[in-house]
Amino acid sequence: MDRLIYTALTGMNAAMDRQRTVANNLANASTPGFRKEAFAVTPATLRNGSLEARAMAQGVVRGVDMSEGRVIPTGKPLDIAVKGEALIAYQAPDGGEIYSRRGDLRISPTGLLENGEGLPVMGEAGPITIPAGGSVSLGADGSVLLSDPADPGAAPQALDRIKLVSPEGSAIAKGIDSFLRVPGGGALPADPTAEIATGALEASNVDTATTLVEMIEAQRAFEQRAKVISTASDLDEAGSRLMSLR
Repeated sequence: MDRLIYTALTGMNAAMDRQRTVANNLANASTPGFRKEAFAVTPATLRNGSLEARAMAQGVVRGVDMSEGRVIPTGKPLDIAVKGEALIAYQAPDGGEIYSRRGDLRISPTGLLENGEGLPVMGEAGPITIPAGGSVSLGADGSVLLSDPADPGAAPQALDRIKLVSPEGSAIAKGIDSFLRVPGGGALPADPTAEIATGALEASNVDTATTLVEMIEAQRAFEQRAKVISTASDLDEAGSRLMSLR
């Protein structure tokens, strides 16, 4: 009985963790550049010599699905979609670097180039600042170009370049804020060959229909394990009644 209850209980915990992961993916289905989390459940058997005491379930987020999302044209000059596997570098609130494919950029009232969450975009020497009075455009290589509205015939001047990094060969982990980081700190190397498409955004790679099905499956798995515990309770009561008849 003890084995049955604990097996079902760990299965319920795994199902709850899966529901949280699926719910987070679903909540970010419309977030530009979001990368969905992949969840896995594995059996964890406790052994004492040749005796298998219990077979428990252990559910964990095993990683991030880095497959590309659909590119949606927006017509906004500061919206960017990164081509290939490169990531955009942003400055985290603690001053470190974090990475994402989210490219809904804008210029803050203080002149910082930032994304839709207000995180500064990193350039070649730190966060990119835009001087007042200029007209900003972006090049295919991530260059930030500044034009003088008073002199429309003059060529735009290169102000900085958005830091585009390569995750290939480096360990990265996703935080609870949905941004990617190098475990233990550090920064990914810049990718000089990376390119962007302007006037477009990469959508989340979450498939809404599939994710809804996963949510239903996780809920049913939780209910099934709850029924197992209820059955174990009924068996225990029936056993107690039989013992009282002796």
